[in-house]
Amino acid sequence: MTTIDQASTPAHTTTAERQAARRRISAWLFVAAGMVFAMAVIGAITRLTESGLSMAEWRPLIGALPPLSQAEWDRVFDLYRQTPEYRLVNTGMSLDDFKTIFFWEWLHRLWGRLIGVVFALPLLWFWLAGTIRRTGLGPRLGWTLIGLLVLGGLQGVLGWVMVQSGLVDRPSVSHYRLAAHLGLAFLIFGLLIWVGLSVRGSTEASRAAPSLRRHGWGALVLISVTVLWGAMVAGLDAGLAYNTFPLMNGALLPAEALSIVPAWLNLFDNTALVQFIHRWLAIFSAIVVLVLAVRARRVDAGRGLAPWLALVVLAQVGLGIATLLLGVPIAIATLHQAGALTLVGLLVGLQWRMTRHHAA
Repeated sequence: MTTIDQASTPAHTTTAERQAARRRISAWLFVAAGMVFAMAVIGAITRLTESGLSMAEWRPLIGALPPLSQAEWDRVFDLYRQTPEYRLVNTGMSLDDFKTIFFWEWLHRLWGRLIGVVFALPLLWFWLAGTIRRTGLGPRLGWTLIGLLVLGGLQGVLGWVMVQSGLVDRPSVSHYRLAAHLGLAFLIFGLLIWVGLSVRGSTEASRAAPSLRRHGWGALVLISVTVLWGAMVAGLDAGLAYNTFPLMNGALLPAEALSIVPAWLNLFDNTALVQFIHRWLAIFSAIVVLVLAVRARRVDAGRGLAPWLALVVLAQVGLGIATLLLGVPIAIATLHQAGALTLVGLLVGLQWRMTRHHAA
């Protein structure tokens, strides 16, 4: 995670001014994190409603507006009718049905643009007004914020690269690109929280023991890998198969889980093995997080967050199993993604408190 260097406060800046500057910037970062959270939830709905390939062109500037005339609707619908998804999956779809899936992809892209505006314009204002300098955190903060802006721009480009993979010869996006797109969203979300906490600062208890901090980092890594495998489950539509738990077609690991040659490709391309890895990695990660919550509750840095962490991870496991057993209903599957974001946010907050990378 990104940390913020300490720096001496300019002599002409009072303590009140420094604290006010830090509050403004941290509040802005937390708002941006909330918008990224909403973006990922909208993205989940877009994926679950199979709306992601409805916009077959990328117009970063003028594409913010939806079609405003019948001629424009006919034009974008004609572009969609040329895609593999229409030809192989949605042949004969009506314009009204197309408008439904178009809405979710348009909203997803529009929200991404809004995040860019909400991040870039205040960043420019804070820079020109000297607010970043008045925090007393040195030039490292400014470059960290620019880095976050760059990551956001890369996320937009990666989103289009992902969509392109489903516009050539296949009626779905690459599950590898989907995993990369979702993984970067989670990374940006976590970094926004971490940097926001670092700017705000704290006077809470001293850092936790090294073993507990290592446990926290390990839990974050495990949850991150679980999220990536969950994205591949979504990209392969693996959640629509093996809708039983804990067995899969009557076996812990079905025989077809190792059917691809070379064998290592089964880890990423085999529907059965990808789902198997995700479901049991999730269970193992949940156990690690629960033990972390118990341990963290015994130290000052973990009090307040640890019970919520335990509650959310248990709910997340329940939502995952329900999503599988019920055949991936949109509402529950969306809550499952929201739960993953909430879990990552709590883990980042807890880890920050335990490592004490904050302004003094």
